[in-house]
Amino acid sequence: MGYLPGDYVKVELEGEGELPGEWVWVRVQSHDEKRKIVFGILDNQPISDLKHLKVGQLLAINCDKIRDHRKPTEFSKND
Repeated sequence: MGYLPGDYVKVELEGEGELPGEWVWVRVQSHDEKRKIVFGILDNQPISDLKHLKVGQLLAINCDKIRDHRKPTEFSKND
């Protein structure tokens, strides 16, 4: 996997009810290679009505949900 603290991963959050899913960036704090889980901080506020999620919130992400991985030097919030 190769996820290191400070890396960024792009993850699709499931929509609630009939709301569509949304892509967000998560800043990696650690990962569990055996369980295939990345632990990190939500780096941008979801646009849709996902009120239970806030910037800075700690998340546990299944590695199957990760669609992009960038090192801190490769990351731009405009992506």
